[in-house]
Amino acid sequence: MNTQKGREHSMTQKELNDRNWVAWAKELQSLAQCGIAYTKNPFDLERYGRIREIAGEILAQYTDLPVERLSGLFCGEEGYQTPKVTTRSALFVGDRVLLVKENDAGWNLPGGWCDENQTVRANAEKELWEETGIRGRATRLVAVQDRNLRNWPPYILNLSNHLILCEPVGEMEPFRPNLETRERGFFPMGDLPPLDTRRTTREQLLLCWEASRAEHWETRFD
Repeated sequence: MNTQKGREHSMTQKELNDRNWVAWAKELQSLAQCGIAYTKNPFDLERYGRIREIAGEILAQYTDLPVERLSGLFCGEEGYQTPKVTTRSALFVGDRVLLVKENDAGWNLPGGWCDENQTVRANAEKELWEETGIRGRATRLVAVQDRNLRNWPPYILNLSNHLILCEPVGEMEPFRPNLETRERGFFPMGDLPPLDTRRTTREQLLLCWEASRAEHWETRFD
């Protein structure tokens, strides 16, 4: 089922217009950043810099982030612009999936940004441990997804999200709330809690569940 298409049909015209402006601003930012990275002409550097500022000002109009925050997050990089890398770790015990709660928005698979000094595998195992207190071993790459095609609402950065199947290693220690997460829990696949769809959707959980039950798995990718 094309969940993205169904979601678009439920959006208001204003939401569609806002999303278009965000997409245009992101493209302007990308073009400006490439120009800054490669041009040697000081006048062009100034022009590209102003285009990037305009892109940030546009985004500030259509998101809830102030211009100052956007300048650091959206307009502070150098070099050719590429998607950011994130990982989400899926661990099942029987028919139950391990989820964490980071805030009041809902539950999600443990994970986050891939640190600069970590491989995708190592980051999936690290995030699992840091957010849940459970040691795990990454065993299968389930999918590589464009986050803005699969999660809602769209984010101002383009993210390449890696869904990683993990298995527990050793005894599971009691959960202790930490800087990353407030709660952890194991939930039956047939009775999932409210999800934070910015980070994890039901479709992503079902995909990981399918991968956990398959003898052989072909990695899905966008």
